[in-house]
Amino acid sequence: MRTKLLETAEKVGFNIDGRKMYSSPKTEIIHLDLKFGEVIEMHSNPFDVVFYILEGAGIIETPDEQITVEQDMCIEISAAEPRLIRNIGADSLRVLAVKIF
Repeated sequence: MRTKLLETAEKVGFNIDGRKMYSSPKTEIIHLDLKFGEVIEMHSNPFDVVFYILEGAGIIETPDEQITVEQDMCIEISAAEPRLIRNIGADSLRVLAVKIF
């Protein structure tokens, strides 16, 4: 069994508080904590991503649509589809991003 604490998990390489909670050749789980007003700018990846909203309120936007997200929602974004994530709430927007390689 392997365990990892959020506080000691490896940080991701951009300016949002993101932590690698799990990594394998097929899957990676990232914990994202966006503070009020923080944005992960429009970008795409060569893999599918599933976002699970742990807490807070935000917007996930693609070129074709924009949805408001809240606690306990799950959103799938296909590989290469550009997306943006924005915290629109007063508190943190905490998200698990599951990358599927």
